[in-house]
Amino acid sequence: MKATYLFFALLLVSIQAEEQPPAASSTAKPNVLFLISDDLNSWLLENPERYTGKVIAPSLKGLAESGVNFKYAYTAAPVCSPSRTAFFSGVAPWKSGIYNNAQTIGKSAALNQDAVLSLAGLFKKAGYGTFGYGKITHGWDQKEHWDEKIGHKRDSAPPGHPLAGLSGGEQDWGPIHLTEEQMNDTGGGNKTIAILERKHERPFFLAYGLFNAHMPWYVPQKYFDMYPLDEIVLPEIKADDLDDLPPLARAVSDGIGSFADKVIESGKHKEAVQAYLATTTYVDTQIGRVLDALEKSPYKDNTIVVFFTDHGFHLGEKHHWQKTTLWEEGTHTLLMFRAPGVTKAGGSSERFVSLQDIYPTLAELCGLTPPDYVDGRSLVPLLKDPKATWESTAITGLCDKRKTDLAYISIRHELGRYTRYGTDEEEFYDTTKDPHEWTNQIDNPEYASVIGKLRAALPKDPAAPLPSALADRRGGKKSKEKKRGNP
Repeated sequence: MKATYLFFALLLVSIQAEEQPPAASSTAKPNVLFLISDDLNSWLLENPERYTGKVIAPSLKGLAESGVNFKYAYTAAPVCSPSRTAFFSGVAPWKSGIYNNAQTIGKSAALNQDAVLSLAGLFKKAGYGTFGYGKITHGWDQKEHWDEKIGHKRDSAPPGHPLAGLSGGEQDWGPIHLTEEQMNDTGGGNKTIAILERKHERPFFLAYGLFNAHMPWYVPQKYFDMYPLDEIVLPEIKADDLDDLPPLARAVSDGIGSFADKVIESGKHKEAVQAYLATTTYVDTQIGRVLDALEKSPYKDNTIVVFFTDHGFHLGEKHHWQKTTLWEEGTHTLLMFRAPGVTKAGGSSERFVSLQDIYPTLAELCGLTPPDYVDGRSLVPLLKDPKATWESTAITGLCDKRKTDLAYISIRHELGRYTRYGTDEEEFYDTTKDPHEWTNQIDNPEYASVIGKLRAALPKDPAAPLPSALADRRGGKKSKEKKRGNP
């Protein structure tokens, strides 16, 4: 009887052991949890120089405090597709010629599929399982490098939209008609959690991207309720902020009479900021669910976590709405790393870094060798010592979709921000005294040596912007041949 009981007890233990994922080995390759949000600005960093209102984001603030938070991280391009193409391929816009959403990525020689290896491909070739859910890439990808990848979908617009009554299309906000569980970003989080609950025989690269906080801002009413209108703090805006800009910069801002001014003049600025903050908290909630799942999994002690945003976001500053500028609001991003055995809780770095640095950083942390062409530098020295010596890598490129033959390049540095539009229009801001970038000092002789140093730090001979896909579709015979499938 005792022998029979012992047999069944051992059998039960064996079955349970098979059902449980194996504990991560200290010698195993680390896993990667790669988290990205769209259009989320840096307000939740609680930097009073930029924004003094409350932002409810306990999960992201907790993640930042658990590892190293980069206070000054910047995108390589302040637009979705070129930003994601740059950090996922490792090829910067000033080499690929991809600066804006409308350009034809397939015409970039620097992004030739045979010569370039995506970040997912690097991990796939190293034997990792690769999984992606939601908005991770945009336009450029190598689908064969994913074991499973399910892209993002926009949630359907509520009945009666536009709810804000200011514009059709995506420039809208209000309570969504769906339950939170029905929302696509929630579904992407569910798929990500399912991977963390699965048994893995090899390390994994797991990416989760949220479409939010991209417009339109449609989230459940409860998130709006967290931000009463009478408690909303608006960003500081200077009425004559465009007066000292060169012509190309003024055009980038959209200028007086833009959608930003329409929001402000309609008296709905607080409502818009409320909706943006509500969407920020929805994003934080989904990230929190995924981080909780990681914490409950056997992989928590052997998984690198990186969270970042693809670019910044304007909410009226410089008479601009959304992104596509080279000022702080458009270029400044969130970036935080937690790497077991490397980072320490409470790390904060004030070095000026780039999203281009993510690719080589993850490669080094996982013992992989990135391709030689990859732009950016590994942040591992700063993960070990956030105050380590560092030369700024925070360079951003853009082309105005109305003037696609000109490349605009900006660098953010301890010395300030320098921007060159085309070949002869410039800006310089002493951000130590002017964090809002209100006063263009380009002609101030006191800054001549600083400006000279920053000019020299920009990429030499940046690639000209590639043609727009829209131009191809309007291009007569060439366009018709393309439609017929001819080369």
